Amino acid sequence: MTRHRDEVPTLGRMMALIARRWRQILDAGLRPHDLTDATWQPLLELYRHGGPLHPKEIADALLLDKSSMVRILRTLEEKGFVTRTPDEADRRAFFVSLTDAGETRLQEVMRLSREIEMRAIAGVAKEDLAATRRVLKAIHDEIQSVETLP
Repeated sequence: MTRHRDEVPTLGRMMALIARRWRQILDAGLRPHDLTDATWQPLLELYRHGGPLHPKEIADALLLDKSSMVRILRTLEEKGFVTRTPDEADRRAFFVSLTDAGETRLQEVMRLSREIEMRAIAGVAKEDLAATRRVLKAIHDEIQSVETLP
């Protein structure tokens, strides 16, 4: 089998490699904040939503399974970053809310994330960055409707 070193990687591979490296850098920066890439994302989702959510809603937004989300939320609750309250309409369910400590920690992490982004895009021209954001949004929007390929 011949390898083609000049072969351009697919967009999917490029995005996956960028995302993987970005997460590695972010995880290293998150250690002092007692969080990981997996544990700060639910905090961000709760903040973006502006109020309590069911674990399933958070899991769906982050494309995770519910059992993984429950474990992550348990960890965040133990750290004091979220609280759980019963859902009065369904006693088997509960809502998750961001605590003041969780919001404070999230603000620190968002600042770190912005610093990483600024470093990553430092050498990219503004017009190229604007075009990249438009293209990535178009890809994101389109891929949301893709189930599987035949």
